[in-house]
Amino acid sequence: MKALVLSGGAGTRLRPITHTSAKQLVPVANKPVLFYGLEAIAEAGITDVGIIVGDTAPEIREAVGDGSALGIDVTYIPQDEPRGLAHAVLIARDFLGDDDFVMYLGDNFIVGGITGLVEEFRAERPEAQILLTKVPNPTAFGVAELDAQGRVASLEEKPKEPKSDLALVGVYLFTPAVHEAVRSIQPSWRGELEITHAIQWLIDQQRDVRSTTISGYWKDTGNVTDMLEVNRSVLETLKAVTEGTVDESSEIIGRVRIEAGAKVTSSRIVGPVIIGADAVISDSYVGPFTSVSEGCRIEDSEIEYSIVLRGASISGVRRVEASLIGRDVEVTPAPRNPSAHRLVLGDHSKVQISS
Repeated sequence: MKALVLSGGAGTRLRPITHTSAKQLVPVANKPVLFYGLEAIAEAGITDVGIIVGDTAPEIREAVGDGSALGIDVTYIPQDEPRGLAHAVLIARDFLGDDDFVMYLGDNFIVGGITGLVEEFRAERPEAQILLTKVPNPTAFGVAELDAQGRVASLEEKPKEPKSDLALVGVYLFTPAVHEAVRSIQPSWRGELEITHAIQWLIDQQRDVRSTTISGYWKDTGNVTDMLEVNRSVLETLKAVTEGTVDESSEIIGRVRIEAGAKVTSSRIVGPVIIGADAVISDSYVGPFTSVSEGCRIEDSEIEYSIVLRGASISGVRRVEASLIGRDVEVTPAPRNPSAHRLVLGDHSKVQISS
């Protein structure tokens, strides 16, 4: 069995971060979100992995390499521009051959991995198996309708009037039957070859299409709010480790990981928090659910529930929260402009002026 991982999207909802960085490489707890998916694939016993790449291919290649560090063997498959998930299957035909495969969206995050799902598919081998979860906003996703027996009756991509609240999670399992399906469909109104249309084609051809509804944690990390929420979820499992240095005037509370080379002086850190290698935290407060990447500097500042990427610095700022701060960013206070108030007040007036 093989894996096809999609890492070619532009990540428009994460701009401006994704103007200069692949969305799949934005870190969660100081590890690229893409790596969580690749590790889940390896844990499921799949080692032959094709990665669909687009404009950010050089960055993805540099981060993942040949995959050996993650226990996989990677083949890169270029895509000139995002043309839909079914198009990714179409251009990966030579790599996939006649093998069964799992398709995994590189910016998705699933707690617990996919090992059980893969084992179930291997044992029963339906033509397609999809993962579903209940969501409050189904119009933003591919949506499945199940019949009275719980079988997949229909699928629709981002419907204006959803027939259910069951959204497709970004993991799909297929036999080679899907190759005929992707060749038989036409682009949607979005101009893309939709995987939902390909699966619907299999349903219409009376093929065996099954679903598994998960109640565990799943997120599409396509926007800042979801990225921060996934970061929070991962940090909940953090184990306290101090490999860097912490001076006597600092206070470390709860689950805090301080990586090698990091220095904490005259600061208070309340976990769960991860401080990356060679980061410097001085005269500052770092609050819960914050990830500070390697080489960052936080001085005389307060921050919590945030992600700070490599090499960024925050100095003299009160207060930063619920933020995603890019690589090599500098955050400092704005100079205070001289100001004056010109007043014409009548007798017995009472005036409040902000200083």
